[in-house]
Amino acid sequence: MNFRSALVTSLLLLGCGGSKKEPVSALGDVQGLPDDDASRCAYISRPDREVSETKGPSAQFPSVRRVYGIVGEGEDRKRVLLCREADTNLDGVKDVVRTYNDRGEALNELADSDYDGSIDTWITFSRGRMSKIQIDNARRGTPDETRLYVAGKLSRAQRDTNFDGKPDVWEIYSEGQLQRLGVDLDFDGHVDRWDRDEILMRQQNERERREAEEAERNRPPVTAPEGEYAVATGGQGGIGGRGGAPGKPSNAGGAGGGAPQTP
Repeated sequence: MNFRSALVTSLLLLGCGGSKKEPVSALGDVQGLPDDDASRCAYISRPDREVSETKGPSAQFPSVRRVYGIVGEGEDRKRVLLCREADTNLDGVKDVVRTYNDRGEALNELADSDYDGSIDTWITFSRGRMSKIQIDNARRGTPDETRLYVAGKLSRAQRDTNFDGKPDVWEIYSEGQLQRLGVDLDFDGHVDRWDRDEILMRQQNERERREAEEAERNRPPVTAPEGEYAVATGGQGGIGGRGGAPGKPSNAGGAGGGAPQTP
């Protein structure tokens, strides 16, 4: 090795040894991976379950999971959707889960609407249609607002505004519109004041009046049974006519008032 090569080699060794290496810290726990995505569908170690994972266009991890139950045997064997959960903000953690019955009708849904890792919305379905929603507005882990639905329309609601665990505002709806609102001012569990929507009340009363009038107009006319009118009124010159003896023809031929004449 000549002097020039030895000098270059020495400089390289000094350069490498002179730089101070920063310690490398261990990686923290990675959240959002398939084995840590806050799944609430029961499928792990279940031979009677099948799982389908799909990923959205901009999702880094699978964003929708469907869990199917295997029912039946032989030719009748089929799979039925039992649970579906989704990562709606694509952070790797499932924040909405819905369960179904074996007919494919929705049963319940849980949601983390603010993505803080805690469920704050509970939805109950009846025959596949939403019947009740409970919301945790105070983020305390328990619902403080409840909404009830009939035929898919909001019917009643109650809210706990001071978060003492008891409702203090009640709302009554008609056709999905607020009709009455009751308030418990002193939080003793009883309504102290009812506020009514007078305009809505008048509209509802007017609508009921129009419906009653329409039903009356469409009611078929009442007709007497055949022959009843003639007997009741005693048709002129007929059997049982005025002035004639009951059951015998009147010879007066009209509104006779005298006794029957004999030939």
